[in-house]
Amino acid sequence: MNPTHEEASVPAGWLVTGAGGMLGQDVLARLAAEGERSVALDRAALDLTDPAAVRRELERHRPALVVNCAAWTAVDDAETHEAEALRVNGDGPAHLAAACARTGAVLLHVSTDYVFAGDATTPYAEDAPTAPRSAYGRTKLAGEQAVLKTLPDRGYVIRTAWLYGAGGPNFVRTMIRLAGERETLDVVDDQRGQPTWSADLAGLLFALGRGALAGTAPAGVYHGTSSGETTWYGFTREIFRLLGADPDRVRPTTSEAFTRPAPRPAYSVLGHDRLRPAGVEPLRDWRAALTRAFPDIHRDRPAHSAGPAASAGAPGGRAHRASPDGPTEVEPRQEPRTV
Repeated sequence: MNPTHEEASVPAGWLVTGAGGMLGQDVLARLAAEGERSVALDRAALDLTDPAAVRRELERHRPALVVNCAAWTAVDDAETHEAEALRVNGDGPAHLAAACARTGAVLLHVSTDYVFAGDATTPYAEDAPTAPRSAYGRTKLAGEQAVLKTLPDRGYVIRTAWLYGAGGPNFVRTMIRLAGERETLDVVDDQRGQPTWSADLAGLLFALGRGALAGTAPAGVYHGTSSGETTWYGFTREIFRLLGADPDRVRPTTSEAFTRPAPRPAYSVLGHDRLRPAGVEPLRDWRAALTRAFPDIHRDRPAHSAGPAASAGAPGGRAHRASPDGPTEVEPRQEPRTV
């Protein structure tokens, strides 16, 4: 463990839950680079559904700021296990918020574009009406509401989408692998969003947290996604280009080609109007971020990486249909994972 990560029962500046996930790892790396002391708690170290355990850890470490990177992210499984998903995505943040209220900590809670209906045609503002269409979205919205209600002056909700990074399986790694295995890929072209590098989001969380502690960033809802927008098809073509592969091997298809229990948002583009007034710069364009992140993801990809599920054609076939599970399902599990 990095020496800036505290294990002893002493006050810490930052406490990170979901620390073993892709975003949690990048948040810890950013804190270490900034010389900040932090406590890293993965799902084995802290069960967010246990209010006594949450209260005990916060009272033990007394952080000034908590970053919650843990969540149930099995989007389809949540349709049939909504109560269990709610315990993690709704009750977990509620327990964290209550513990922060007792100790005086600021809470940065990472949420998702799935809280929206996904049928807009212009970027969703931070105060746009929420209308989740899936169990996953409903449970994440419950977490947002708990944080904002319990911590009106110290609760921050940061919505993100289409997250990828070097610290875990994700869509970019899947496409890199499939580019070497398949002659062509059919990828959804009727879902629009903002591919977001987890390291960029970690930097935004750090800047927002620093502003929160300094009193320059008001509490409330913020959006943490890359600038610009594309479709999964456009995203994949850019991945192929960076690989030096022919982007024309990627072919567009529609969401109707895939049957999934949970509906995917057709439009997941988020606006960033609250960031600059809070002293935080919006994230760079998604293409620039992908170009910067690509060497690390390509070099470090594990041989077994699966990322979002891909639906193959006939065994041994050369065509392949790639089905993105959306921005949060980077490692589908039924326990707390990174958003």
